[in-house]
Amino acid sequence: MNAPVGRSLALDAFRGAAVALMILVNNPGSWQHLYPPLAHASWHGLTPTDLVFPFFLFAVGNALAFVLPAYEAGPPGRFWGKVLRRTAGIFAVGLLLNASPFLRWDAATGELVWRSWETLRWMGVLQRIALCWGAAAVLVWAFGLRGAAWAAAALLLGYWIACLALGEAGDPYSLEGFFGTAVDRAVLGAAHLYRGEGVPFDPEGLASTVPAIAQVLLGVLAGAVLRGRTVDAQTVVRLFLWAVAAGVAGYLAHLVMPVNKKLWTSSYVLVTTALALGLLATLVALVDLGGPQRQARGVLKAGLAAVLPFGRNALFIFVLSGLVPRVLGLLRWSDGQDAEGRPRWITPLPWLYRTVFEPLTPFDPRLASLLMALAQLAAYWALARWMDRRGLYIRL
Repeated sequence: MNAPVGRSLALDAFRGAAVALMILVNNPGSWQHLYPPLAHASWHGLTPTDLVFPFFLFAVGNALAFVLPAYEAGPPGRFWGKVLRRTAGIFAVGLLLNASPFLRWDAATGELVWRSWETLRWMGVLQRIALCWGAAAVLVWAFGLRGAAWAAAALLLGYWIACLALGEAGDPYSLEGFFGTAVDRAVLGAAHLYRGEGVPFDPEGLASTVPAIAQVLLGVLAGAVLRGRTVDAQTVVRLFLWAVAAGVAGYLAHLVMPVNKKLWTSSYVLVTTALALGLLATLVALVDLGGPQRQARGVLKAGLAAVLPFGRNALFIFVLSGLVPRVLGLLRWSDGQDAEGRPRWITPLPWLYRTVFEPLTPFDPRLASLLMALAQLAAYWALARWMDRRGLYIRL
């Protein structure tokens, strides 16, 4: 059976699944109680959570393959205007999300004060998406699909060489030995970097954005296979073969450059792209070609209903899921006193976790944390579903 030419439902499902997983792993009941698969690898290595962001970047490339023809129509000035506006818009939203909700509680005075722009983090997930989307659009526009494939290879190879040549001799893939850390501190300023590793270091920094651009380009190539042609069994086979090739290349690259999300190593790009291609090929076979038997179609329909609403308002739902906890964090009330007699405060989400979800599973706080994450995911799904049914799509 052949799927009709047009937008691939499998791509919407893939993107929706990526957004759903991003919400799930970013909103646990407690960061202290996580099942190992729902936590990032501490440094080298790969967990299911480490697949979420690269899958989304791959999906960004898929979508770019479908919109580029419209962007390319007309004079170059029109193309540049569209690309720059969308890139700047997504970047600005990411920056505002970092700054939101613009106020914070001052621990010393117990009052709300304005956040300082002097320590605002410049980079982040949306900022990386913006830069990668914009760079990939320009590269495909300038060099075509074949040129984009060569550009992706050059970016991955060049990044590996830069890590070896500019990083600390003997340990270029450590936190301090990574050359990108010095680049980010020099260009962005140490005060504007992420500090989750205990030192100024940004996992979405400038240098590690370079291989992430390659990930989007690989997504464009996969999306182009599904664009403007009849999707058939040969399409699925081609995607699976690409997945195998990327997986082999990723394994070989891992022998000299470890898989590492926080450094976004070239091996990490190849391995996660291989897995993304395999999942996309599976979805194309099931969704676009109608592969499952009659008895399985009910399960497939339910699965699509669960993820498609996320895929159709991906950026909006993701931004909202990041904004809501920040805003709720401004609401607080007394929670007794600590051992030294100082007042303790609690905010809505921790209160909800402790009051509702912890009592449900007193034997395993990790399960309580997961249940609260699933509850939040369900709430965002209900909103996304409501918007989808009414044709409300918010895009930049």
